[in-house]
Amino acid sequence: MWNTVYCILFVALNCQQVAGSLKQIDAGLGMVVGVNNNDNIYILFGGTWVQLPGALQHVTVGPAGLWGVNSGNQIYKMVNGNWVLVSGLLQQIDAGGDQFVAGVNMNDNVYCMGRNGAMGITSNQSPAPWELLPGALKYYSCGPISCWGINSANKIFIMRAVTPTYCTGSRWWQNIPGSLTMIEVSVDGSVYGVNGQGNVYRRDGITARNPAGTVWTQITISGVCQHVSYDLGQLWVIKNDGSIWTCS
Repeated sequence: MWNTVYCILFVALNCQQVAGSLKQIDAGLGMVVGVNNNDNIYILFGGTWVQLPGALQHVTVGPAGLWGVNSGNQIYKMVNGNWVLVSGLLQQIDAGGDQFVAGVNMNDNVYCMGRNGAMGITSNQSPAPWELLPGALKYYSCGPISCWGINSANKIFIMRAVTPTYCTGSRWWQNIPGSLTMIEVSVDGSVYGVNGQGNVYRRDGITARNPAGTVWTQITISGVCQHVSYDLGQLWVIKNDGSIWTCS
């Protein structure tokens, strides 16, 4: 019912498989990173996946840099080629905001760290001024002007008016019709997500004056998808078999 009620457009993209296998992927500022089922970390260089040191269950890249969280929910930031431990605990993290980071912990508490704090992380001793947001989400992703999240019931929410210095935004959640299991906001503000059936959706009609957009468009991709990310005109898709696809 959700597809017919809230999604009135269907778009087919040209998709090609990329070598490798991942469980999660993130693209931003021309970089693509991901982790596999063994928590190995990879970055794409010249069409080849290069393994990075360490082990993470979720990795993200964007204006705030390269960040990730491990299976113990410890937070790391890449500084000068080395992972720096950041105080706090998160199970999912996103660096797509305007030099700020955000994420959720194992209790679905939502946190963000403004630009000064995020960019000031240079060592294990750097302070990490995390700010607690109201509400509860299991997934949270930010762009330049808004952040989007999914709660445990797969309901979709947007936080408006986020800025580098006020990453908490308006502190009021607007419910967006629909149901998704994960959602990603790109550096340019585009919003993509995956629903419980493994279908991919794009939020259309997003503008600076209307960051919530107007309609969901289903992206026709064969197979069951589990994770997506978008950057520079390329949609990156992880299917449930771990295969990696890029669509345009």
